[in-house]
Amino acid sequence: MKVILAEKPSVAKNIADALKIKEKKDGYFEGNGYLITWAFGHLLQLYDAKDYDAKMARWKMDHFPFIPTDFQYKVKSDPKNRDNADYGAQKQLKTIAFLMKRKDVVQIISACDYDREGQLIGDSIINQINPKKPVYRLLLNEWTPDEVLQGIKNRKSNQEMKPLQDAGMSRQWADWVIGINLTSVATLKFQTGKGKALNIGRVLLPTLKIIYDRDKEIKQFVPEDYFKLAATFQTRDHQTYEGTYFQNKQEKFKTKDTLDSIKLAIDNKSATILEKQVEQKKEFPPFLFNLSNLQGYITNKYKGWTSDKVLKVAQTLYEKKFITYPRTASTALDESIVGKTAKVLKVLSEDLPYKDEIVFKKLKRVFNNAKVESHSAIIPTYVKPSRLTPDQELVYNAIKNRFIMQFMPVAENEETVLVTKLDDQDVQGFFQTKGKVQLVEGWKKVEKMKTKDVILPLVHKQDPVQVVDSKISSHVTKPPKHHTEKTLLRVMETCGKHLKQDENEEDMDEILAGFSIGTPATRAETIKKLKDIGYITSQQKNLLCTELGVKLVETFPITDLFDLEFTGRLEKSLFDMEKDQVTKDSFLSFIFHFTRTSVEKIKGEADTVINKVESESKSNEVLGKCPICGGNVIEGYKGFGCSNWKSGCKFIIWKNDKFLATMRKKPTKTMVKALLSNKVAFVKGLTSKKGKKFNAYLRYEKNPDHAYFSWKMEFKK
Repeated sequence: MKVILAEKPSVAKNIADALKIKEKKDGYFEGNGYLITWAFGHLLQLYDAKDYDAKMARWKMDHFPFIPTDFQYKVKSDPKNRDNADYGAQKQLKTIAFLMKRKDVVQIISACDYDREGQLIGDSIINQINPKKPVYRLLLNEWTPDEVLQGIKNRKSNQEMKPLQDAGMSRQWADWVIGINLTSVATLKFQTGKGKALNIGRVLLPTLKIIYDRDKEIKQFVPEDYFKLAATFQTRDHQTYEGTYFQNKQEKFKTKDTLDSIKLAIDNKSATILEKQVEQKKEFPPFLFNLSNLQGYITNKYKGWTSDKVLKVAQTLYEKKFITYPRTASTALDESIVGKTAKVLKVLSEDLPYKDEIVFKKLKRVFNNAKVESHSAIIPTYVKPSRLTPDQELVYNAIKNRFIMQFMPVAENEETVLVTKLDDQDVQGFFQTKGKVQLVEGWKKVEKMKTKDVILPLVHKQDPVQVVDSKISSHVTKPPKHHTEKTLLRVMETCGKHLKQDENEEDMDEILAGFSIGTPATRAETIKKLKDIGYITSQQKNLLCTELGVKLVETFPITDLFDLEFTGRLEKSLFDMEKDQVTKDSFLSFIFHFTRTSVEKIKGEADTVINKVESESKSNEVLGKCPICGGNVIEGYKGFGCSNWKSGCKFIIWKNDKFLATMRKKPTKTMVKALLSNKVAFVKGLTSKKGKKFNAYLRYEKNPDHAYFSWKMEFKK
């Protein structure tokens, strides 16, 4: 027997389907010589500081810096009560341990995601159980049956993945050490009142600084007035075109007086077309999506989307076998999958109206090993979805269209530039006109992309024309735009290297590989966390610093953590560690030294307040009787709970309840009162996965098998 450990139940099901295993048991599949089980992402977490030393249960300056000599793991905590282990995780770990230690099991295969986080998830579980059996690694980019079978056949020894494991553990340990120490001492030093801690993180702070810098740039921007002169010219056959006045290569003029005199001199005067430049240009499709580009594309194009949401939807498509691995930084495909890609293209182009224009070729801009890191770009698989949610359809179509574009004809257009000069020699400058004609639509046909091109009349060099109108327009220089999730992701991906505001997002060839803030998998989570902890806020698509975020940047003394170069070098070290070019010990030694010196620096700073937490007073209004012990249920900071909690009663309805959150609802006093008095509450305005509003009756009942309560939904006529 062989045990296969997948990262999630849905992936385990895909593997079982590929191996034609039908028998499902409690926590695993069994059949055909395999036991296929799963984690739920991270089943283990690092010890809390208090697990190493009881004195760390209370934050005191004298306790820091605190760096364990040996990092240890435990079952992940229950999100509702961090002092207890998560029931589901604990149960699944026992199942995994039972399977791995079965006497008939001769081999273990880790099938967690092929990245450093997936490596860490699998290895931490296997090392904790310590089954003392050979461990292998399944390295896949997609979960289609063909790939699963091929991957099992070509599995590698897990020992070969040691550099990836080192990078995963180093990242996790570094973030724990920096986060625990600097969050604690920063909160003690710079915050008054009780509440959420002043969150300090290796990736959080440089990301915050990017937004702060842009906000500051906008605030300090001084607008300037400028003027432009445009003239309308008429040809001999009474067609017209417009030109902009240039003098000394300048089209913007600081004073209107200069242009007033020129306008008077040109009105109703004759002119000649001195130059006509015609250039035929090819326009290639944008590169295939990596995760950051996909997130940027979707969040920029559609309202209400965040980077985090794009990743979650892409992840469901991946687990359903419809797309390849989404957490990739590559915009090209590995040259070894040319044949497979041709098969995918054939399947996807069958029903398209322009299928005759789709031709598969081994193109260098599509297949290029030099541009592929651990994973190729995101493309569809040969498995065509029959049913998708609206959100899934939107993301899937974006990926599918971008893929098909690569094999459509290159778009071609003709660009024309006219230079028109007044016959009056006193007018020193000239008028320039640009126009474009689309000759071949090509790949733009895939998304019906239209261009707002200026169509010019048919004219020739030395043709005489007449000025029939002219106008002076006033303008004001504009400040830089606020960051959106799209632009922020681009800066995080490149640490701001070689990046200009108007630069094409695909133009990143010169960026040093691995030199970034975070990874494709974590950037969306970082942006979401900055919002959740109140350092940034969003206004429509724009991201802005809050007052707390501004104070933190301007006051927190560990300036290295705001520095893109510093953070980029750390991420580069982890990237190089994956390739066995940097050692785990040298990286952690640097992190530990940095943490110790940072803690001492904070301790030595003058007392100042970055965050003042106002105590939130809650009324002691009794909302009803506890269904467990009969005590009074009152409103607390995080939920509506039993007042006998100190005596051990665990009844509570959390304000951030996950079930209600899926329907965009939070519990209210009225809802809780109804549940406690009538055992049912009629709730209006719930939202379905498709975005539709509905009403329902909700019950909150104790599960007979354990101490937890579960929601039940009813619809009554």
